[in-house]
Amino acid sequence: MEIRYPAQIEQDAEGNYLVQFVDMEDTFTYGNTLEEALFNASEVLTGMLDTKINHNFEIAEPTPGLPNVHYIAPDAKTQAALLVKKARGDRSLADLARSLDTSWPAAQRLENPNHWPSLRALDRAAAALGKRLVLSME
Repeated sequence: MEIRYPAQIEQDAEGNYLVQFVDMEDTFTYGNTLEEALFNASEVLTGMLDTKINHNFEIAEPTPGLPNVHYIAPDAKTQAALLVKKARGDRSLADLARSLDTSWPAAQRLENPNHWPSLRALDRAAAALGKRLVLSME
């Protein structure tokens, strides 16, 4: 499972790059260069997803396979929080905590984008949810 959101990037008349996320109309940014716009896009995506997670707002699924867009990933801790939440599905946090032989607050921190879970904690959570933790670098 991968967390990447499609963003349309257009250059305006002054040479700035405008970024608008396809699946989140309220999430946009810009940059003076394409590199800066892509960096800012990841930052604003991370911020918006963190806000939505923290306030229990609905989070749209990223639309796969769109042409002529850039797929942007949020930071690693936000990706980890979303991946655990998605993998958990309808299963309760209390059930996950019991599976991990830990407390409910400890299980809840796995879905908190402001918390840095260890690789060991993520690996244990993945196994408890019938998944496998896979890492990649880009």
